[in-house]
Amino acid sequence: MWFQKTADDTLRAFGVLHSQGLNPEAISTLQKKYGKNALKAKKKTGLITKFLMQFKDMLIYVLLGAAVITLLIREYTDAIIILVVVLLNAAIGLFQENKAEKAIESLQKLSSPKAVVRRGGQIYETEASELVPGDIVLLEAGRYVPADLRLLETANLKIEESALTGESVSSEKEASAVFKTDKVPLGDQLNMAFMSTLVTYGRGEGIVVTTGMNTEMGKIAKLLDAETNEMTPLQKRLEELGKTLGIIAIVICFLVFGIGLFQGRPLFDMFLTAISLAVAAIPEGLAAIVAIVLALGVTRMSKINAIVKKLPAVETLGSVNVICSDKTGTLTQNKMTVVRYWIDGELHTVSSGNPKIEPSTVTQMGHSTVAQMGKNLLAEAMVLCTDATYNPETGDSTGDPTEIALLEFGLKQGLDKTVLSRAFKRLSENPFDSNRKLMSTLHEYPEKNRVYVKGAIDQLIKRCTTAYENGFSVPLDVTKKEHLLQTAESMSAEALRVLAAAYKTTDGPLEPEDFERDLTFIGFVGMIDPPREEVKKSIASAIRAGIRPVMITGDHQTTAVTIAKSLGIAEDRSQSMTGAEIDALSDEAFAKVIDRCRVFARVSPENKVKIVTAFQSCGNIVSMTGDGVNDAPSLKRADIGVAMGITGTDVSKDASDMILLDDNFTTIVHAIEEGRNIYANIKKTVVFLLSCNLGEVITIVASILFSWPIPLLPTQILWINLITDSLPAIALGVDPDDPTVMNDPPRDPKESFFAGGVTSRAITGGVLIGVLTLAAFTIGVSEYGYSLYDALPDAVLVYARTMAFVVLAASQLFYALSMRHAKKSVFQIGLFSNPYLIGAILFGFILQFAVISVPSFSNAFKVQFLGLRDWGIVIALSLIPFAVNEAAKHIRKK
Repeated sequence: MWFQKTADDTLRAFGVLHSQGLNPEAISTLQKKYGKNALKAKKKTGLITKFLMQFKDMLIYVLLGAAVITLLIREYTDAIIILVVVLLNAAIGLFQENKAEKAIESLQKLSSPKAVVRRGGQIYETEASELVPGDIVLLEAGRYVPADLRLLETANLKIEESALTGESVSSEKEASAVFKTDKVPLGDQLNMAFMSTLVTYGRGEGIVVTTGMNTEMGKIAKLLDAETNEMTPLQKRLEELGKTLGIIAIVICFLVFGIGLFQGRPLFDMFLTAISLAVAAIPEGLAAIVAIVLALGVTRMSKINAIVKKLPAVETLGSVNVICSDKTGTLTQNKMTVVRYWIDGELHTVSSGNPKIEPSTVTQMGHSTVAQMGKNLLAEAMVLCTDATYNPETGDSTGDPTEIALLEFGLKQGLDKTVLSRAFKRLSENPFDSNRKLMSTLHEYPEKNRVYVKGAIDQLIKRCTTAYENGFSVPLDVTKKEHLLQTAESMSAEALRVLAAAYKTTDGPLEPEDFERDLTFIGFVGMIDPPREEVKKSIASAIRAGIRPVMITGDHQTTAVTIAKSLGIAEDRSQSMTGAEIDALSDEAFAKVIDRCRVFARVSPENKVKIVTAFQSCGNIVSMTGDGVNDAPSLKRADIGVAMGITGTDVSKDASDMILLDDNFTTIVHAIEEGRNIYANIKKTVVFLLSCNLGEVITIVASILFSWPIPLLPTQILWINLITDSLPAIALGVDPDDPTVMNDPPRDPKESFFAGGVTSRAITGGVLIGVLTLAAFTIGVSEYGYSLYDALPDAVLVYARTMAFVVLAASQLFYALSMRHAKKSVFQIGLFSNPYLIGAILFGFILQFAVISVPSFSNAFKVQFLGLRDWGIVIALSLIPFAVNEAAKHIRKK
């Protein structure tokens, strides 16, 4: 058992040096030997099974039953048509399902977990699935453990192992622990870290001992293999609508069947007509169409660097009216550079240019003494008290951008972290905490051990009793503290982020909780993180769209307000609050004043939750960004939790609804815009399908009620409803984005799906399609001198039905063009700007032409070839719903 071996024995077992890790060249061979570091997913459903699943629908059962009856009474042609339509419907359903599955799979790959490893002496990030036994993995707070590890080094490391042990309290880990017995429960194995558990505090390093299904989590992988086919609220509402319409349709079918029998119509004909009417009335394709539109929509969003983890988030995005965003990295470039530093009572400017260190400087560099230049002591403190890495030769780096900037600052002073870390080994540490806003480390020095502390100047200065000035420690009184804070405040006013450093010496061991007492203040640095160039435009776009951008940061109030003003988020300091001011207010009092706030500075994770809750209590739909371990509660509390893909911890990503791959505020605005467009496309699709279905129902019901011959045969209705409708509906679902969608206010989440004239548009379209289909049938009958109440010869009936059949299909195809925008004409947005819709319409016309022109098809569907004059009449009638809808838009606009 690995927990019975020492760290050194474990390293020897894998033939690995702790400082070097595996040779990168050996990784591919080891991956072939051990396989992927992943839990085996549940076996995918095969294509044949998926195809058969398409028949698991009550409506399909009814159609198959009708096919059996037609076979029994030897109506073979009708039976074949019904079966072909059912098979084609299943094929389209299978295609849609596969498309949706592939879209979701590609998103899962994009958001797969990462691991920080040491290979060939270099540290870099890789896919967790690429790990192999023998890999050296670096752990830090907020990351999931990527495989089973024997810990080699721990610094206040705590891991939450509830996924394995059920114990929610984090376990304290100790790499030096070794157990004699092999009967140690998982929760007591202090020198081990297990796959899928969560690092909640501290840091550590471990060697991978088992991967994939051989891990402890792999042994219980079946428990984790649950399906998560979550339906969105819209899908649920549409499913309910489908059931309601289905009940209404069944009632109408029975009535039509009864009336038809009372009128003396043939029993079998009425049976097939009733079934066809059910197919026409029940929008069975709604949920499937919405699913494919959502899946394709989230795939499109991934191309703009927004990974949507939960489909309901797409709907919610359209309703967001408050975006609470972190400043650093989201509103700014996250390219920190130290431009000024304060030491020995003076403010200095850092020379520009890339950090460079001469080899001779590295090799000759000894440890700093208090008598050395103050800037070297400041740089030494900043460099040693970091967890980031930076390679000056390649420019490669890992870790927090703020710490990377400190390492670059150190290099400019001739201090390299690699050399310093070897010379002054880190003995212990007190990791950064967002409440303390400090980090401290204890290092081994030749004379006395030294503690370095870095962090927010307002927090650090409280813990200092002396200050370093020109090689001496001098008392730090209230006056000096105020002067230092004023100097830092003036730097903050220039949008510089201020970070201070302090130190103290100690003779013996020291507990982490004692690190940050009786310190000597060294100095501070000012870092610039320029606002992203594109953000100002995005903020203006968000404000135009009725969305309120809000900045949340741990930085000083002055720095935050300065940047907020430059970006157009806030106008003056009165629109800002600090974490301390938030803490002083009750939830009710805070909710009353939050409406005026645009900037929140010096906030804690608890403040973030309070901010979200206060905005929500005022009826807002809130998006919140976060990247740290402690941001998970606010991300979950927000209507849309947004995690950072670059700087975000695994915890924040897990708690979020959406991940930004580029950590950019502009991407949030683009995602909201995309979410609005996806919702609009779904609306177009649903209205189109309901209009088409209503048109078919009106055609059949009116003919029965008025004792007319039925204008459409059951097979013709099936063909139009299940074949020609589907492709335009999907094409509408992927309609190009409306560039004016951000000119509208956010959608009220309580608003009915059919609000804003949707119901009237669906009814108007359906009535027009139905009436014009009946008109085409009437024209066909009258062409031969008959009326609808005469006994019609077969030839007349075939001709009239052909006219009705083509008009019903063509009017729906043309009508799809008009459904592209509720307010704008299709000619304004571009007749050919949706090539998929144009292709679907052309394909629909080709199918219709083939059905009435190819003898074998026309005989099967009981239709005939139409002449040029007939086509003129058909096209003219079919264009009327399109023309009326376009004219209505123009009138509404006027």
